[in-house]
Amino acid sequence: MTLLTQTAQIVNVLSTHKVIAVVGFHHDSVKPAYYVPEYMHRQGYTIIPVNPALAARGESYFGHRAVSTLAEIGVPVDIVDIFRRSDRVRLHVPDILAMTPPPKVVWMQLGIRDDAVAAELSGHGIDVVQDRCLLADHRALL
Repeated sequence: MTLLTQTAQIVNVLSTHKVIAVVGFHHDSVKPAYYVPEYMHRQGYTIIPVNPALAARGESYFGHRAVSTLAEIGVPVDIVDIFRRSDRVRLHVPDILAMTPPPKVVWMQLGIRDDAVAAELSGHGIDVVQDRCLLADHRALL
């Protein structure tokens, strides 16, 4: 698989991949890690929040209970959307690779990139998007 950078590739991802697990989801509505997933939910995407603290409290958002890890998710996930600092992305690789089935795409939000992680995930057949905003791309391209 590949690092997705072309507009047509991004349009394809946004048009055909409708289940998004959000790593680093935040409960505060003024934070991008809340309002970006909220926007995607309003556009018809299924959003699964991934945040251990919210999962421990049994919280739900957009009709789905928060989970502590990606591997806990019981449905196929199309996109793993990461809202963590670039230096923290590597910590999520084992969890991403433990998903059954694996996600089709790992999307690192605007300002987030790790080329080594992208290469590793690509080596496992997972497409990667880095340093792009789901909300901005959806508004601009669809």
